[in-house]
Amino acid sequence: MIGSTLGAAMGQMLGGTRPDLVRAALTPGNAVRLAGGLAHLRGAAMKLGQMLSLENGLVLPPELTAILAQLQADAPAMPPAQLKSVLNAEWGAGWLQQFQRFDVRPIAAASIGQVHRAVLHDGRALAIKVQFPGVAASIDSDLATLGRLMRLPGVLPKDLDIAPLLSEARAQLHDEADYTREADALAFYHSRLSGLPAFHVPALYAPFSTSRILAMEFVDSDPIDALCHAPQAQRDKAAADLIDLVLREIFELGQMQTDPNFANYRLAPDGRVVLLDFGASRPIQPQTSAQYRALLVALLAEDRLGVSAAMARLGYFDPAKRADRAELIVDLALQASAPLRQDGPYDFGSSTLIADLAMAGQSIGQARDLWHVPPADLLFLHRKIGGMFLLAQRLRANVALRPLVARWA
Repeated sequence: MIGSTLGAAMGQMLGGTRPDLVRAALTPGNAVRLAGGLAHLRGAAMKLGQMLSLENGLVLPPELTAILAQLQADAPAMPPAQLKSVLNAEWGAGWLQQFQRFDVRPIAAASIGQVHRAVLHDGRALAIKVQFPGVAASIDSDLATLGRLMRLPGVLPKDLDIAPLLSEARAQLHDEADYTREADALAFYHSRLSGLPAFHVPALYAPFSTSRILAMEFVDSDPIDALCHAPQAQRDKAAADLIDLVLREIFELGQMQTDPNFANYRLAPDGRVVLLDFGASRPIQPQTSAQYRALLVALLAEDRLGVSAAMARLGYFDPAKRADRAELIVDLALQASAPLRQDGPYDFGSSTLIADLAMAGQSIGQARDLWHVPPADLLFLHRKIGGMFLLAQRLRANVALRPLVARWA
């Protein structure tokens, strides 16, 4: 990547222009190299690439995010011999006799595991998620490497304590590598959402599930992008249902699936949205839910004092630091929540809100001495909210947000 960047910069010089190293680095060729490298590293490195692929064009050119998007569900597969080794270790020799059919070629491969389709002797189709060997053991070293990179001179302010955030990220990745925990989350969501006609959560198949293998009902479905070509009303309904699910997670379920990777949402033939991958589920404590409710009430009423108090309790800013910084964050919150107060549908497709917020918040980024690391729970929740905003943008949906949020306020 460095060689390619220097070559592009040299080309700019030969063309008579001043070298722009950032533009020279952000080339499609480097994006291909980055995507390939992160995919082969898997684990935490590949998850970083998946998060970059959700970037909406403010930092990375769209053609680069399109290349990185292949990391969402298209990683290199395990060699057959390695797959057999993992299955033998988890299920014992002779496991193949328990299936009418087991497809060795995976139907999807992501950061921590790959998925195979299998058919039982009674005709039931299963999706079998098999964890890549060594992924769980690599998490600590991956995060330690990331921590060293972030502590290089000039990357972050010296007094910014990122240790708690790295610790939470490490714990989150270890949770995602524990398929027993994910099985519990899958069963929880299947039970709690079974009465909602908008969604389908596959049923857990416990007999074949272990700490490194997760077996569930196979659901025939297409990528969520198939909705992009659906009628406007169908796109609007799907986006509204997904936004309502986020609110339901915060205020009713007490648990949130915090990974907004678009590959985790698929479209069933009957129009329902299939929800997948609950490894990143995190509990939301009743006290936290109550604090978010207070923030929502204040945002809907445009109550600055109420917004400031609720955000301080949640940890959006450090009250001990300069008051003008807190006021700027309150301003950003009121600007970001304007669609919630709007009468009538909000047009996600033509929205410039994220770019507007980035521009309005530039002074926070420039004032490095005022940087503040919010609680990890807050960051994981906003990762999900931001992902839903980007998905609604992808669907070019029009959604009346005020009625959706008012019922939870």
